[in-house]
This record gives sequence, structure tokens and C-alpha cells, in this order.
Amino acid sequence: MGVWVVVGGQYGSEGKGKVAATIAIEERIDVCIRCGGPNSGHSVGLPSGGDLVLRQLPTGVLRPGSRLLIAAGAVVDLDVLRRELDMLGLGQDRVGVDRNCVVIEGRDRDTERAAGLRERLSSTLCGVGAAVARRVLRGPDVVLAGAAAERERWLRPFITGVAGEASAAASAGRSVLVEGTQGFGLSLYHTASYPHATSRDTTAAAFLSEAGIGPTLVTNVVLVLRTFPIRVAGAQAGPLEQEITWDQLRAESGAPGPLEETTTVTKMTRRVGRFEWPVVEAAACSNAPTEIAINGLDYLDYRNRGARRWEDLTPAARDFVARVERRLGAPVTRLGTGPELGCGLTRAGGAHAGRGLVALPA
Repeated sequence: MGVWVVVGGQYGSEGKGKVAATIAIEERIDVCIRCGGPNSGHSVGLPSGGDLVLRQLPTGVLRPGSRLLIAAGAVVDLDVLRRELDMLGLGQDRVGVDRNCVVIEGRDRDTERAAGLRERLSSTLCGVGAAVARRVLRGPDVVLAGAAAERERWLRPFITGVAGEASAAASAGRSVLVEGTQGFGLSLYHTASYPHATSRDTTAAAFLSEAGIGPTLVTNVVLVLRTFPIRVAGAQAGPLEQEITWDQLRAESGAPGPLEETTTVTKMTRRVGRFEWPVVEAAACSNAPTEIAINGLDYLDYRNRGARRWEDLTPAARDFVARVERRLGAPVTRLGTGPELGCGLTRAGGAHAGRGLVALPA
């Protein structure tokens, strides 16, 4: 039981969605809370094929019965939210939206476009930063979800108080998971490459603040890393030390076919680089993780693809995991060997051979 926080340790796209979904299923999480906004999509590869991509709802939706909440500090695009609700067939019995979420309006996207944010910073132009700015300025033009529900009748049944729900659940001994967004290297406050950052802080403490959960309730902070960090296209998005090409990664890993990843929202090809110790060490310092998850062991060596037992990993992969544990001072408990949910293994305490990840519920 207790409160879990999932946070990215690099530049986003570390696989937080997959890790959050896995924890929700394995730990039977009762309440899943999503922070951030629709500028970042969390995707989970499904064993049946294809990806589940969510920009507003938490990936804990894959555990039947979990209560799904959007935090007060989140930014909501009502059109995106409604599409996800319709796609998954979810109602107010499973989903709640905090009344204090700020609602994106068309002018927010226009503001970001006029400011040249895509050209300057590779922004997704989803209006998130502009909506946050309007909220900070506290003008009469700001619309929160509770007020928006007065004109959007479909939204009314979903309005709730997330802090109250989460605190009540934790006090009753139920489990809560806060699914963070983006990555530590993009934090508005803590990045080493400002202004190449997102429009908010991206630490575990910030996500707790968005959800309104007291820090003493937290039992687990999971820092998610990937073996080869990625950033969005264009040098204007920010530096990526030791950048390599996807072809180079394919050749080094021994992958049988082309490797390439695109951004969830804009569908642009990402840049990829080698593991950056300074970034992940700073992330560990600021987030104090109780455990670490590493995705992309198949990028280290394609022979790790789909491995579900510790002994099936290559010696180089096991050495990499041990080095992360030594340098970051926390156990590596979850290892991803492919993008699909269930593709990887869990190591109890990081101390011994892992068990295969749980299968998806029927």
C-alpha cells in the first residue's frame, strides 16, 4: 500500500507510462493520478499489438477498477480528454477531474505559435505553457475545470477534489500512484540547459504538489531511466551529449531492422544519444528515489529483447544495471527489454534474479 510516485530521470520518454501501468497492475493500485498536460503522451505497447497512447488519463487504466484522476495542477484540453474517455468507454465511476485544473483554450495555442515556441524550443504548441502563464497571472480570463463544467454538461459528473480523494484513500490503507510527466532534464527549475525546458517543474515533489498529497505519505519514488536518452528533433530543443544516429544504434545493438522513435504528439523523429551520468545523478539527488526502473536493455544488445529472467540478460546488461545501482545509490527493481507491457522483469529489492513481469488482465 502507500503512495507511489513515478518520475522521469532524463529528457522524457523514458517509459514512465509502461512503468506506471506495470506498477498499477502488479501492486493493485487503487487510485492512479496523472499530472502535467496533453503536450506529453504516455504510451504502452500492448502484447496484442499496437500502442495505447494517453495524453490526459493515467496509464493505470490498464488495471480494471483503478480510480483514474487528473491532478489540480494539471492542464486539461477538454477535446483530448473527451476523446480518451470515449475511446476507452470510461465514465465518472472510474474517472475524476480536479475542479481546479486549468483548461486550455484555442488562444493558448495561438499564443505559443505567435511566440515562435516551436522554432525556438521545439514546443508541441499544445497551449500548455500559455495556459499555465495565464493561470499564474490570475486574470479574469482563466477558466478552471469546475467552471468549465457549467457550460460543458458532459464534464459535470467527472468534477472532484483530487487531494481529498487521494488523502482519504491513503488514510484508509489503499494504494495511490502519481504518474509524473516528461523528465528531470526538462525541469523548468532544475535543468542545466534553460531555457531549453518545459513549462513546469518535473520532480517527484512537484508532482505531489500538483496532486495535493503530503510528502510524508510517500512510500515509493520510482526514477525511470532509459539506456539511450532521447530528445525531440532540432538543436533548438536543447543539447544531447554524445548524440548518435539511429543507424549507429541499430548497428551497435545488433537489431535486425531499422530503429527509430518519434514524438507522441508531433510525430517528429527524436534524437538519440548515449547515457549521460551527470543528468541522472542530478535526477537521483533531487528525487531521492527508493528504486529505479531502466528501459531499453534491448538497445544495449538486441539479445536482451524480450528477456524475462535476470540470467537471460547479457553480462554487459547486468554490469550496466550494477553500475547504475552503485552510482545512484538505489536498487534497480524494474528492467524493460522491449516496449510492450509484460516485456521485462522485476527484481525484488534489486538484489537477486527477477521474476517475469505480470501478464495483462483479461
